[in-house]
Amino acid sequence: MKTDTEIKVDGIKVLIDALGELQAERFIALIAREPFDYTQWQKDMWSEKTVKEISNAAMKYRNERK
Repeated sequence: MKTDTEIKVDGIKVLIDALGELQAERFIALIAREPFDYTQWQKDMWSEKTVKEISNAAMKYRNERK
């Protein structure tokens, strides 16, 4: 199992890879600036998708990044 620090480092790397350094920093600032319920955000974000659709999209994304 990864430590909390390892998870944070990996998360920052993913954000930077996906958004670039500046946008990743802005994202973190936005999250830190306001109350944020991650669970509710995920429910709202994927409310129109089935679990299968989300899984397929994640697998496609992973395969494209290899």
